[in-house]
Amino acid sequence: MQQMATFDDFLKVDIRVGTVVDVEDFPEARKPAYVLVIDFGTAIGRKRSSAQLTRRYRKEEIIGKQVMAVVNMPSKQIGPFRSEVLTLGVADGDGNAVLIAPTHAVPNGGRLY
Repeated sequence: MQQMATFDDFLKVDIRVGTVVDVEDFPEARKPAYVLVIDFGTAIGRKRSSAQLTRRYRKEEIIGKQVMAVVNMPSKQIGPFRSEVLTLGVADGDGNAVLIAPTHAVPNGGRLY
């Protein structure tokens, strides 16, 4: 049986929108991945994230794209890289990550509610 989260549990997770401003290859990752630099606006600033997007996206497709990310989790060491935020996505029918993004442009740093 799935454990139910409370509304207070949901409020603890800080999910924000940001714009990807840089994408680099991450050859040291165990699974093919990119390093993203995401601008979350003046209150949060720019944060780095590792994301396994190479099968579905070219680097130039991601730059300028708004994405959703969890910004209040501890950073995670991934090989030689420290990921500061968790970029959100869902698996397509082949198990490849598809980014979660707003359908219209919104201000960077806006919180999901």
